[in-house]
Amino acid sequence: MATSSSANPPEVPAFDASTPTTAARRGAMAVLAQARAEEIEQGLRAVLDPVDYVELRAPETGLVMLRGRIGGDGAPFNLGEATVTRAAIQIASGEVGIAYILGRDPQKARLSAVCDALWQSKRYRDAVERRAQTAATRVDFFTLVRGED
Repeated sequence: MATSSSANPPEVPAFDASTPTTAARRGAMAVLAQARAEEIEQGLRAVLDPVDYVELRAPETGLVMLRGRIGGDGAPFNLGEATVTRAAIQIASGEVGIAYILGRDPQKARLSAVCDALWQSKRYRDAVERRAQTAATRVDFFTLVRGED
C-alpha cells in the first residue's frame, strides 16, 4: 500500500558501486527488467503479504540520450533518445528501492522499486531472490506449425 510523501521528499541516497552485493543486486534487477508488470506483481503476491511503502519519487516518464562509440573506443556520438520511467520508494524498515525501466510503464517501475527495496532487506531478500531465480529459469514452450507442403 503506497502513501504519498511530503512536499519535500527525502533525498534518495546515491548508489555505491563498490559494495560487495552490487553484482547480486544488478542480477535481481536484470530479471525484473525482462519481466512484465503483471509477472512482478504476481511474484510479490506469491511470496509476501502486501508491503507498505512510501513513494519518494512517483513514477515519472522522460527521455535519456543514448550514446555510442564506433568500435568501442572511438569518439562518442549521440545515437538517439529512449523513453524511460523511474520510481523510488522506501519500505517501512527503511530500505530505499530505485528503478529505471525502459519504456512507459509506471506500474512496472513502481513494482521494480519495491522489489529493489525488499532485496536490500535481509528479512525479504531470500524470498525475492527465490522468485527471481524461478523467473530466470522459466521456459516458455510454443509449437511451430508448418504449412502444407
